[in-house]
Amino acid sequence: MTKNRRFVRALAAMLMMAMIAAACGSSSDTSAAAADSECFTDPGLEAVELASDPASLDGTTITLATHDSFFLSEGTLEAFTAETGITVEQVAVGDAGQLVSQSVLTAGTPTADVLFGIDNSFLCRGLEADLFSPYVSSALSTVADDLQVDPFNRVTPIDFSDVCVNYWNDALPGDEPASLEDLIDPVNAGQFVTENPETSSPGFAFLLATIARFGEDGWEEYWESLVENDVSITAGWSEAYEVEFTAGGGERSIVTSYASSPPAEFLFASQPVDAPPTSVLFDSCFRQIEFAGILAGTEHPEASAALIDFMLSPTYQEDIPLNMFVYPANSEAELPEAFVDFGPLADEPLILDPAEIEANRDDWTERWNAIVLG
Repeated sequence: MTKNRRFVRALAAMLMMAMIAAACGSSSDTSAAAADSECFTDPGLEAVELASDPASLDGTTITLATHDSFFLSEGTLEAFTAETGITVEQVAVGDAGQLVSQSVLTAGTPTADVLFGIDNSFLCRGLEADLFSPYVSSALSTVADDLQVDPFNRVTPIDFSDVCVNYWNDALPGDEPASLEDLIDPVNAGQFVTENPETSSPGFAFLLATIARFGEDGWEEYWESLVENDVSITAGWSEAYEVEFTAGGGERSIVTSYASSPPAEFLFASQPVDAPPTSVLFDSCFRQIEFAGILAGTEHPEASAALIDFMLSPTYQEDIPLNMFVYPANSEAELPEAFVDFGPLADEPLILDPAEIEANRDDWTERWNAIVLG
């Protein structure tokens, strides 16, 4: 099945959200290194305030640094300019990891004013480098508490999603999987395809999901069982979903993708359908959040604060789902009908502390390599 280009672009946008955690709590024990992290200690930084005279910002131009897959409808940022007189120049800076790494290199003397696209897996790296100035948006009251990871408001939640195992309803060899344990059931031998956590953000999210679920004492044994059950590992989402998974004509009926993949399947079906052909294994879902922040050292802090406010406005938030296939952080934003009907999120997504992810990333992937790749 050949996918609509917009579907590919939209799902690719989520790949750049280099996963992956939700709140600061963890479903596995936090490591000593994470406990020693300065990620969420008071930075003692002066907070940005909105301009007392908004008209003074008219004619200001600011730069918004994003990952490569950032996408909005034509006219969205122009609406901000019409409202405030502030022009936004958007610059893409690679994937999420590259975006953060390059910003760290210029910390304090940034080449942009606002950064969008840092997520929970890289959040502590950015916070420990003092990348951002604190700012409390007046629209923050519309954002759920569990999305507000940084207690000092150096970053603002803009969108979120769940990385989840998906399955093709009519291609399963047995019953619909209900738990992660079902992926290692012999009936599903040779059915599951996932992505390499070193080269793919959903692949890293799935690894984190297994660590969150089975803990330090059990996740490696679980992966050994996946290998014994003939799991397939691909470099990225496209190879998994569009080649080996049923959606792309492949022979595997189970894949790591997103909670928003069924709405995309519904919207971009080659022929109209009443419901998506895929479903989500909610027991596997790992929550991811994307943030925006005012870069410390910007010459335009007040204009940057106005942009953060706009990014939480209904105009911006309601433009997100059908362009990047993620969910708006503003709880009052209206969702597209396909998301309401076919895109529920996990009630209890798996989570890990961002500091724990930062402290253990290399060790976890090295141990994964030893199990899966030998």
